[in-house]
Amino acid sequence: MKKVTGIGGIFFKCKDPKAVNEWYKKHLGFDTTPYGTSFKWQDSNAPSTSGLTQWTPFPKDTPYFEPSTKDFMINYRVENLEALVEELKKENVTILDSMETYDYGKFIHILDIEGNKIELWEPTDK
Repeated sequence: MKKVTGIGGIFFKCKDPKAVNEWYKKHLGFDTTPYGTSFKWQDSNAPSTSGLTQWTPFPKDTPYFEPSTKDFMINYRVENLEALVEELKKENVTILDSMETYDYGKFIHILDIEGNKIELWEPTDK
């Protein structure tokens, strides 16, 4: 079973997300919105397949990364999230919430061995 297929997003805490967005826009050319920016790409093994990787600064006091105490969270792109979650449960991996489905994919959060919160995402853009 194929599990992680790539990085779906990099999320990090900062003092002033708006200022961080502006700095990256001005100095590194990021096309930012209040949600950060999306890097679009194509799969070199399947050129008709495209996707995106999200980059988002969060407020320093966001509860979104809890229970992790880290200042970052990584979102991993996966295939067949439902089957992967069942496998992770059998392996006693901590599942933090229920799977949620949106127009752009399915999501669930887990903890790694050091308590880092990880977001797993099965995108609809396969």
